[in-house]
Amino acid sequence: MPQKRVLKTAMISLLLCSSFFTNAQKYSNEFLSIGVSARAQALGNAVVASVDDVTAAYWNPAGLSLIPNSTGIQLSAMHAEWFAGVGNYDYLGISLPMKKEGSRLGISMIRFGIDGIPNTLSLFEDDGTINYDNIIEFSAADYAFLGTYAQPVKISSGSLSVGGNVKVVRRLIGQFANSWGFGVDLGAQYRKGNLRIGLNARDITTTFNAWSINFTEDEKVVLLETGNELPNIRSNEITKPSFQLGAAYQIDVKSISITPEADLFISTDGQRNVLVSADPLSIDLGGGVEVGYKKSVFLRAGIDQFQKEKNFDGTETLLSRPSLGIGLKIASFRVDYAYTDLGDSRNTYSHVISLLLDLKRRKRSNEEVNN
Repeated sequence: MPQKRVLKTAMISLLLCSSFFTNAQKYSNEFLSIGVSARAQALGNAVVASVDDVTAAYWNPAGLSLIPNSTGIQLSAMHAEWFAGVGNYDYLGISLPMKKEGSRLGISMIRFGIDGIPNTLSLFEDDGTINYDNIIEFSAADYAFLGTYAQPVKISSGSLSVGGNVKVVRRLIGQFANSWGFGVDLGAQYRKGNLRIGLNARDITTTFNAWSINFTEDEKVVLLETGNELPNIRSNEITKPSFQLGAAYQIDVKSISITPEADLFISTDGQRNVLVSADPLSIDLGGGVEVGYKKSVFLRAGIDQFQKEKNFDGTETLLSRPSLGIGLKIASFRVDYAYTDLGDSRNTYSHVISLLLDLKRRKRSNEEVNN
């Protein structure tokens, strides 16, 4: 069996196990923790305080309000691959200005899918012979749809923006299982001078996924005869709140800008293998620095995902995920590139590319205005 098919078969087994048991919720909806945009990936995902484009709908919805109305509609897209192309991660986002300066709407779609998975439940005929023509392929895909609103808030010192997401999660495992989930994210950004502070609270209401299992009677027989347990017909999955808190400071030297940022990633679903591992709170650290020249060329570096690994002699080694990237902005178009490991530190590094486009409203001539 080809290597990719082995990987797909193993991964679908993990998906089925993690989705059908309600007590295995530590990594519920984990595909939403990957992150969007090559810029963020290159900065170790430490962008909650500095993000100020359409991707803010994911990282910190408050950041949408920092897009000037004169920018018009802003679009962004990203594609990345996991495990040598076995898994595909795609993102598409759009932001639209409202009448009031700083008020913005956003719509985003995220898909993480494993396609071409072989379904071998019908591999055997009634007489026990193998018929490879019975193998059909299916997909296991997770979707998230985000509706975002952001606006500025008047305060006496500095500037404050707030925003939020209404989130719909749709998860499909071929024709075997599907679920619907709903949740809310809230974010805030504070700026004073060159200092920027951001907070994003994901799944603040606790996101609830309701699963429905759809095995046929013949498929149930095959599962039982092969030593498998039948999953519950209906099960629920809970995604507990998580928080990202960060601070950034922009330094301007003539045509050069330097913006370092450090973020804390706080989970509330139990002990994880991260920098500070505890129950129920675990805390990880991410950091990055972006160097820009004339707001057109950007160099980026970051580090995140700290994990402790035990060696054979009982000692521990601290692992992390470094990343590098560049960005180029020409007029209303920006392309970003990141070289990073999208999985854990043992996986092959990947090339991530994302695009961003401003669709500014065409200025009308005096003749058009008069008419």
